[in-house]
Amino acid sequence: MQRSLTVIHALGTMLILFSVTYIFPIGTSLIYQDGTLIDFALAMVMTFAVGCLMWMLTRHNKGELSIRHGYLLVVLMWTAMPAFATLPLLLLINGLSFTDAYFETMSAMTTTGATVLTQLDALPPAINLWRHELIWLGGMGIIVLAVAILPLLGVGGRQLYKAETPGPMKDSTLTPRITETARNLWLVYFCITLVCILSLNVAGMSWLDAICHAFSTMGLGGFSTHDANIEYFNSAVIEFVLIVFMLLAVMNFATHFLAWREKSLKLYLRDTETLCTIILILASCLGIGIFLWWQGTYPSFWTALRHASFNLISIATDCGFASVDFNHWPMFAPLWMLFLSCISASSGSTGGGIKMIRTLILIKQTGREFLKLLHPAAVNPLKIGGRVVPDNIVFSVLSFIFLYFMSVVILTFALVISGLDFVSAFSGIIACINNAGPGLGVLGPASNYGILNDFQTWICTLAMLIGRLEIVTVLIIFTPHFWRR
Repeated sequence: MQRSLTVIHALGTMLILFSVTYIFPIGTSLIYQDGTLIDFALAMVMTFAVGCLMWMLTRHNKGELSIRHGYLLVVLMWTAMPAFATLPLLLLINGLSFTDAYFETMSAMTTTGATVLTQLDALPPAINLWRHELIWLGGMGIIVLAVAILPLLGVGGRQLYKAETPGPMKDSTLTPRITETARNLWLVYFCITLVCILSLNVAGMSWLDAICHAFSTMGLGGFSTHDANIEYFNSAVIEFVLIVFMLLAVMNFATHFLAWREKSLKLYLRDTETLCTIILILASCLGIGIFLWWQGTYPSFWTALRHASFNLISIATDCGFASVDFNHWPMFAPLWMLFLSCISASSGSTGGGIKMIRTLILIKQTGREFLKLLHPAAVNPLKIGGRVVPDNIVFSVLSFIFLYFMSVVILTFALVISGLDFVSAFSGIIACINNAGPGLGVLGPASNYGILNDFQTWICTLAMLIGRLEIVTVLIIFTPHFWRR
């Protein structure tokens, strides 16, 4: 009971902190005089009041969280915060249901980038900034931010960090203190975002568009301020800038920090996961560009390479921007892009999916099994980048892969049985569970998820949540062992 109250106390604390994030859309409303000031102020007060109430009722219940309660708090936070984030949308967008509003905010905070909204160009600037700010906050994880702040408020954060941090190697730290690690990651994240904003503005975007799209890029969310998405700008320069920063965002931010601390780019070359990610993505860009040119989709090879590179990198990194409707490309190209969205992101990045490190472990383990069949007595430890991967991590990866594919199958069947065609259902679930955004069929980049009924919308919302929290974190709370003392 004591630990459960600690969870509520921590959740209340995070809601209080979350209410501070409304300052940015409030400031935007004041600058643009878009008529949203009162609504955002009301949403801020309501979120702050609920957080204060939870904090005051449990103010004597502070302490370090157990692993079990760390998982529980992670799930509660990632479900509660999108709910509170819906308040401005519900107050300002006529006819928007809670289901659609919750889908939109969950999509933002899980950095999926799937949207149910239309007429984005006509939305008040503060609403557009709020949608993109949620992506930016979700990108590195609100809980990583909590790791740096909660200890100062009497709530330990190490178990939260372990529960939320993506990838199989959760125990590796950059600094001895977990709070310092979190701060350093956020510093790197903030600095790269700032450079991205400046670069997009120089490339031709307005300041509002530059800020919003930089938030989307660094969070790998794919939201835009325009219905036409990146096609609205029709600028090769803007696309190039976005490509550079999407590739930076798909790398492990710990690698960025270490490279900055040691003032050396050699760390990127020594990072096996980063090298494999970049080589696979760039080789695929060239291959798909040649394929589209060969198929006659574009008359010029350079035009084919431009559109193939931007859209493939966008989907492979799980960002979700689109400069053309790739739904009309020969089927192989968009399917390959969706496949890359499953495996390309690095652990410790803002991308989703299986992650490259797990893919490498799975490939290496397959090779070990082949060798074992030929030489049963051989000793062949699994190594990634010269480091031995313990067998317990290998087994963890294998169980994750099983849960990942079973989740895709079950959720796809749920959409199919609800009346959605298979291509749309399968691609939609892949896009949601990988936090990639657009799918194929009726959920392609030229459409959006607003065509789904409420049941289908909630299925996709669930897919986004379990994808962001890497499946196990969500599913473990539904096991009998979790609730036993």
